[in-house]
Amino acid sequence: MVPFGGWLMPVQYSGIVDEHQTVRNAIGVFDISHMGQLIVSGKPARDWLNTMLTNNVAKLEIGGGQYTFLLNEGGGIIDDLILYRIGTTDFLLVVNAARTDEDIAWLERHRPREVELHNRTLDFGAVAVQGPRALEFFEVWTGEAGEPPKRNHIADFPFFGSTVAVARTGYTGEDGFEIFFPASIAVGVWRTVLGAGAPLQIKPCGLGARDTLRLEMCYPLNGSDLSAERNPIEAGLAFFVDLEKSEFIGRDALLESKNNGTAERLIAFKMNGKGPPPRPHYAVFYHGSRVGEITSGTLSPSLNIGIGMAYVSAGSTKMGTPLEIEIRGQKFPATVEKKPLYKNKP
Repeated sequence: MVPFGGWLMPVQYSGIVDEHQTVRNAIGVFDISHMGQLIVSGKPARDWLNTMLTNNVAKLEIGGGQYTFLLNEGGGIIDDLILYRIGTTDFLLVVNAARTDEDIAWLERHRPREVELHNRTLDFGAVAVQGPRALEFFEVWTGEAGEPPKRNHIADFPFFGSTVAVARTGYTGEDGFEIFFPASIAVGVWRTVLGAGAPLQIKPCGLGARDTLRLEMCYPLNGSDLSAERNPIEAGLAFFVDLEKSEFIGRDALLESKNNGTAERLIAFKMNGKGPPPRPHYAVFYHGSRVGEITSGTLSPSLNIGIGMAYVSAGSTKMGTPLEIEIRGQKFPATVEKKPLYKNKP
């Protein structure tokens, strides 16, 4: 157990590699109750959120969800989050634990009186059930309760006299569900999930496997790959930015980055052979010159090779570019690769 975003979180249960492979080949469950849960409601909520977030909130139908960014005036990333439209004028924002207070302060600073913002983080828990056997799990867990939500959608389901919200989202690259529920039934949900998943070889998973799984998919980690000094264009995440919609905070800076380019970009890489695993803050070299720094790095359990992401100068971002990673004074060869680094089995 380690401190994480103001919470005590498990790093591992049976072991990082074992949990990682369980999620890739069967099914695992993560306690994600540390994630912030904010409710935004009110008649102007949709239009106001569209001025605060980069993706186009107006495109969300009730029950729909989207990945998006909360930016500062300079286009830097305050937080990356998932936004769900849970009613005509109601929205759920699932935000990073370490950014929850900062997010609330920024939203409150810009919130009109007609919009309500409620922090339900301490009153609600959540778990993520992830893996190729996720649909089998859903059928066992819900019985005749109904069809699972579509990808990037959320729906309510009955659970032992209460209601839980089930979203078809995740942070592993596998199919799966994120389940949100009142904190009062958290233990019951956890035990029921483990019981329903037992025939499918479900295992509880910790922060270690969560990190190796997301990095194989090149999903960014806030505070490492994303920060207030970086914008979504630099991070290669322009797909989640709608520059054609109405004004939103940070838009002018992103438009400039799109039109004029950026000095650095976030690339994915693989090491070219055996050697020490790459780690954050290791220097990256191209033709003998330092061109950047690793933001995330690990030994990939699926690929059995060192992988990572790094911000490097614009001239060394092309796929196939040979790089060198400096590890304890020695340089090891690596190559810029296409994202994601791991491809799901057909």
